[in-house]
Amino acid sequence: MSQDIVYMDYASASKTDPRVIDAMLPYMKEYFGNPSSPHTSGLRMKSALEEARASVARLVNAEKPTEIVFTSGATESNNMALRGVAFRNKDRGNQILATRIEHISVLNTLKYLTKFGFEVTYVPVDSYGLVDLEALKNAITDRTILVTIGYANNEVGTIQQIREISEIVHSKNAYLHTDATAAVGKIPVDVLKDGVDLMTISSWDMYGPYGIGALYIKKGTRVEPLIIGGGQEGGLRSGTENVPGAVGMGKAAELAMAEMSSDASRLSKMRDRLIEGILKNIPYSFLNGHPTRRLPHNANVRFSFVEGESLVLSLDMEGIAVSSGSACSSKTLEPSHVLIAMGIPHVEAQGSLLMSLGRFNKEEDVDRVLEVLPRIVKGLREMSPLTPKEVS
Repeated sequence: MSQDIVYMDYASASKTDPRVIDAMLPYMKEYFGNPSSPHTSGLRMKSALEEARASVARLVNAEKPTEIVFTSGATESNNMALRGVAFRNKDRGNQILATRIEHISVLNTLKYLTKFGFEVTYVPVDSYGLVDLEALKNAITDRTILVTIGYANNEVGTIQQIREISEIVHSKNAYLHTDATAAVGKIPVDVLKDGVDLMTISSWDMYGPYGIGALYIKKGTRVEPLIIGGGQEGGLRSGTENVPGAVGMGKAAELAMAEMSSDASRLSKMRDRLIEGILKNIPYSFLNGHPTRRLPHNANVRFSFVEGESLVLSLDMEGIAVSSGSACSSKTLEPSHVLIAMGIPHVEAQGSLLMSLGRFNKEEDVDRVLEVLPRIVKGLREMSPLTPKEVS
């Protein structure tokens, strides 16, 4: 990536921290072996794998490292949690609760489960993207086996009241799964205090390597394996483990524990300056998501009379990388399903822009966006037949 590119799309993919790469290199260049082998080479790889597992467990305050199951990434973790719990516990009930602002990998997995007789009930969220707790209480029943609600939304940045949600879920003896991809490594997450049974964790969202993630599974939670084979990962995820990836994820977890507070403080100030500058200098611009219960790196703003895709392309021509929503849903021209579920009209949702900051952003990056964006919005509005004369 060119040094002069301003990258503000960390919600889609983050740069791997060079310190993570340094930790992985010995296991890609020098050390090798199957972690299941009893000889010295295998045992070295097994030791590295378990050290990485312990690091990820510490990051989310899991009681035991064995509660961390390594996967290929967040999508697999979500599948393992939803399909694994549903099929293993179908003798107890067939109802699953969720919201319509979940990540597409969750929503599509839930759609898949309806083919097998599972009933999915969607709990509404308010205009900020917060779950309606009373609606959740009314929707949960004795047939509910699983509730899946994201810890924080990857598009609008709203952080859920997971502890309160957990109390409601456990009052009916159901399991709580939370996709914490957007949160882990960015804000403090504690599975014990939050009362979480299953939690999806991503490596690359905390500056770790691509192609690896994890699922926290609280001891005693009944889960059916997705992949059958040699019984690795406690029998829940067979296949020879990706040791270099796990080492990288473990190092990323260590760095997150050490630097999360300072990163969050720096990024939240940059985020606030970015949001304030946009709302102050561009008429008919509005913040999406909760103003305070918000991820420190997330700035999601919508602009009337402008299309988000046009903004993304125009900013890219200026050397600024942003997005208009989740990268996993970007193949469709439909507006963000998250914004629609929050009650934002289609025409307004089309004009949204997601700017997500990261560890390697600088203050000058914010300056650059604030310099360029007002001109771009004004130019696009002048070309749009939807723009009132008094605005353009």
